[in-house]
Amino acid sequence: MRGMDDINTIGVIGAGTMGNGITQVAAASGYDVVMRDIKDEFVERGLSAIDDSLSRFVSKEKLSEAEKDAAIDRITGTTEFEDLADCDLVIEAAVENMEVKQDIFSDLDDLMPEDVVLATNTSTLSITTIASATERPEQVVGLHFMNPVPIMTGVEVVIGEKTSPEVGELAHELSEKLGKETWESDDKPGFITNRILMPWLNEGIRAYDEGLGTKEDIDKGMTLGTNVPMGPLQLADHIGLDVCLHASETLFEELGDRYKPAYLLKRKVAAGDLGKKTGQGFYEY
Repeated sequence: MRGMDDINTIGVIGAGTMGNGITQVAAASGYDVVMRDIKDEFVERGLSAIDDSLSRFVSKEKLSEAEKDAAIDRITGTTEFEDLADCDLVIEAAVENMEVKQDIFSDLDDLMPEDVVLATNTSTLSITTIASATERPEQVVGLHFMNPVPIMTGVEVVIGEKTSPEVGELAHELSEKLGKETWESDDKPGFITNRILMPWLNEGIRAYDEGLGTKEDIDKGMTLGTNVPMGPLQLADHIGLDVCLHASETLFEELGDRYKPAYLLKRKVAAGDLGKKTGQGFYEY
């Protein structure tokens, strides 16, 4: 297994919100990054999002223009899976679909040298099941970054049934090199964060649907009453209502009725109002 000193180039699979965020943080931390997605337009959109995000850091004087340019220069965007072959560690950030992730990890297992660690950014799916698609399950680990990745300081390290202690330690150390703080979860449905977060979001949505208060008052009550930065409706919009629904459905299937998705959440997703990314969720953006 390659250690921290051997990791110079990181591969990221997926150029969407999570993938481009992970790419940005890794490049800004001094790593070369190969960001791969299935279409040129997805890659270009991801690169544009990174440029915009880094520019905001420059405007807030948290980054210099030279540091931004250096980070951009470290990123290679591609649609070719084979371009990941020389990476020292790969982080998968594709869609939350087990079949898709297993296909990716099977292909990575064939492509990557046997000493390369393979990580997944999944927020709900079993690390153990994903790892079963490879011949190196002891080198598969969960690296669950929080959204938005460049701003949120936490990473949840998830240990699968066969993840080795050395790989778990590497996951913590790498996250810290990326400027994050970590906590560790066993490979059980939802891990620590979503297992606790999703019922909270759903109850906030149910309270609003039942007329307990306006969306503003529900969110204000939770932010001022519990000292969280966002209330449940605003946070759900920022995460993406489709993401919240998928996570809730996965947990409902695994853990039962207390995770049943709120009806209004399902209705919003069916209407295509997914939150901040579509300009309309519980709030307008």
